[in-house]
Amino acid sequence: MTFLDPFVLLGLAAAAVPLLVHLFNLRRPRSVDFSSLEFLQSLQQRTMQRVRIKQWLLLALRMLAIACLVLAFARPTLTGNLAGTVGQARTSWALVVDNSLSMTLRDGQGGYLEQAKEAATSIVEAMGREDELFVLTTSGASEEGAAAYQSAAAGREAITTIEPQPGGRSAARGVARAVERLQDAAYLNKEIYVLTDGQQSTLADSVAADVPDDIGVTFVPIGDRQHANVAVTAAQVQSRIVEVGQPVEVQATITNYGTEALDGYVASMYLQGERVAQATATLQPGQSTTVTFTATPQQRGWLAGTIEIEDDAFAHDNVRHFVLHVPRERRLLVVRGDGVATRYLDLALSPELVQGRLAFRTESIPENALAATSLGGYDAVVLAGPTTLSSGEVTALARYVEAGGGLLLFPNQRAQAADYNALFDQLGGGQFSGFSGSLGEARPIATFGRVDLQHPLFEGVFDQAGAPDEDVQVERPDIYYAMNYSPSGGSAQTLIELSNGFPFLQELRHGSGVALLAAVAADPQWSDLPVRGLFIPLLYRSVYYLSAGESVAGEQLTVGQPGELRITGVSEAAPIRLVGPDGTERTPEQRTLFGATLIQVDASTQTPGLYDVRAGDTLVRRVALNLDARESDLRTAPPEEAAGTLSDALGHPVGTLDLGAGSVPVVETIRQQRVGTEVWNVFLLLALGFLITEMLVASQWKPESATA
Repeated sequence: MTFLDPFVLLGLAAAAVPLLVHLFNLRRPRSVDFSSLEFLQSLQQRTMQRVRIKQWLLLALRMLAIACLVLAFARPTLTGNLAGTVGQARTSWALVVDNSLSMTLRDGQGGYLEQAKEAATSIVEAMGREDELFVLTTSGASEEGAAAYQSAAAGREAITTIEPQPGGRSAARGVARAVERLQDAAYLNKEIYVLTDGQQSTLADSVAADVPDDIGVTFVPIGDRQHANVAVTAAQVQSRIVEVGQPVEVQATITNYGTEALDGYVASMYLQGERVAQATATLQPGQSTTVTFTATPQQRGWLAGTIEIEDDAFAHDNVRHFVLHVPRERRLLVVRGDGVATRYLDLALSPELVQGRLAFRTESIPENALAATSLGGYDAVVLAGPTTLSSGEVTALARYVEAGGGLLLFPNQRAQAADYNALFDQLGGGQFSGFSGSLGEARPIATFGRVDLQHPLFEGVFDQAGAPDEDVQVERPDIYYAMNYSPSGGSAQTLIELSNGFPFLQELRHGSGVALLAAVAADPQWSDLPVRGLFIPLLYRSVYYLSAGESVAGEQLTVGQPGELRITGVSEAAPIRLVGPDGTERTPEQRTLFGATLIQVDASTQTPGLYDVRAGDTLVRRVALNLDARESDLRTAPPEEAAGTLSDALGHPVGTLDLGAGSVPVVETIRQQRVGTEVWNVFLLLALGFLITEMLVASQWKPESATA
C-alpha cells in the first residue's frame, strides 16, 4: 500500500490526544483514611475495574477513529493483485509512440507502426473515464509537445493520425519529454508507456532525464524480426578545385548492416538527374566501404547530386544527396601595396587572357582603402605587397579567413615586420624575419626544392600522369630576393620549399578558411617566375584553391537536427528564404554577423533532399539534407535488454509489457498492473464505524454510582 498524500500522515499524532486527556484525568487527589469507611474499600476496587475497562474501550475507539480519518485524507492506494477490488484512482497517462522510419518495416503481424498504434489504442481502452492522456511521438513536429485528451475516443483519434517521419529522436528522449508534460498533469498517478521496435542505434542517447519515483515507465516491444540493410551513409566532394571540363572526385560511404557479405554491389552517381559515374564494391558484413566516383561537370552553378544504391526493404537510405558547386564567377579582391607594380597579376587575371574559360571578377583597391572595405562579398583576397597593416585590418583579415575566406599574400620589400607578424600570429602562423638576396640583381640565391605534389593545389599543374613524385618534372625558377619566413608547425604546411630551406609557398589553415604566403612578389625583380610558363597555372590554381572554401560541396545538414548556414554577399534588406524539394518555402530565423548573414535551420525541417537558399529571386546557396546514419542501423535489442538499456539511460526502473496474442491481453494486463487503486473511502467508513461504536458504548454506559 502507498499513500498519494504522505505528508498528511503527520496528522496521526492527533490520535494521541484522547490518550493524553485520559492520562491527565488519572491524577488522584490526596487521600485520608477513615476507619468508618474501611469496609467499603473492597466494593470500590471491584467497581473501578469495570470502569477502567469501559474507559480503555472508549479511548481505543476514539483513537482508531482519528487515525482512520487521517489515513483517509492521506489517500492510501493498493498495488498488485489487491488493486481493482475498489474504484481505480484517476491517472495521467503518456504514450510515447515510435514513428521513426524503422517503424515502416514489417513482420508476420504486419507493419510495425500499425502494430504500435493498435497497442496504443488497447492501452487507451484501459483508461478510466476521468483519466488524462498525452500522446507523443519520437519524430516530427509533435515531439516538441503533446496535447492532453480527456476521453478515450479523442485519444484513439490522435493515435490514428500518427505517420512515420524521418529525423527520429531516441526513445529515452521521448520519455524525457513525457516527464516534462506529466509535471503539469492533473492527477498524481502518472504512467508512461513507450511503444517502439527497440532499434539499438536510436533507443537511448546522452539525454539526461530526471524521472520521479512516482512515475511508472513501461516498455512495450513492437516487432520480432531482425532486418538486414545496406545504406549510403555519407557522400562528400573530395576535389577542392572544381571547374567546368575538369574531373571531380566524389567519395561515398556504403555500410552493410547485414550479416552476409555482398560481392559486386553497384552504386551510381547522378548529377542534375543524369547518371555520370558508377562503381562496384564488396561489402563486408557490419562494415563500411568507401567508393570513389569521378565525373566531369559540364555546367556552372549549384548542381544537384545523388549517390544511389540497389533497392532493398528499407528504401529511405538508398539515396544520399550532395551538392557540387561550380562557381559561375569568382569574386576576387586585389589590394595593391604602395609603390608595388601589379602588371603581371593584372595580366594573368584579365578576362581577355582566358577568353571566358575562367570566371574571375576582379576588383582592385589601393592599400589605404582596405580598412573601409567589407571582405565578406569576396571569395578570395590577394594582398599584393602591402607595406603596413593596422590592427583593425589584421583583425578583419583574420576574421575573414576564419569564416571560410581565402587569402593570398605577396610581400613588399618595405614591409613592416611587426605588422606582418601580427597577421601571421592571428592566423596561427610563424614569423617573418627579413629578406634574403638583392632586389633587382639577377644573381639567384635559391630555386625550388621540395614540392608537395600530393597537395590538391597541384592537381593538373605538372604533367604527372601517375608517375612517382621523383620522376615528375617541376619547372624551377630562379629566386633573386625572397622573404625569410619560419613556419610554426601546427596547421601550417609548406607546399613549395626553397633550396635554402625557407618556404616559397606556405599554407596556413585558420577556422574554415585558408591563407597562402608567397616568399616573392609577382615581380621580375624578385624572381623570374612571372615570365615563366608556370606562373599563370600556379596563380590560377592558388586562386581556385583559396576561393573554393567549403562552397564546392555546399553544406550538408541532418534531418531532425538544427543547423546553421553562413551566407555572404547578400543584401540585408532582402530576407533569405529556404525552398524545399517539394516547393514549400519558409523564412528561417536569421541575424547579421560580420560581413555575413547567419541562418538558423531548426529541427522541424523533416524532408530529405536539396534545399535552395534564396535572397529574393537569386539562388545564393543549395543545401543537402540527409537522414541521420543511425536510422539506417536496423538491428534491434531483445525486449528485456531494451528495457535495461532504457532503465540505465533514465536512471529509473523500466517494466516490460508483453503484447501477447492481441489487444484484450493488453487491457487486462494493464488493469492488473495499474498503480493507484485508492481505498480512502474504506478508511473513511472505518472511522465512521468507530465513532458510531464509541457513541453506542458511551450511551449504554450507566454511571457505577447509580448502579450501586
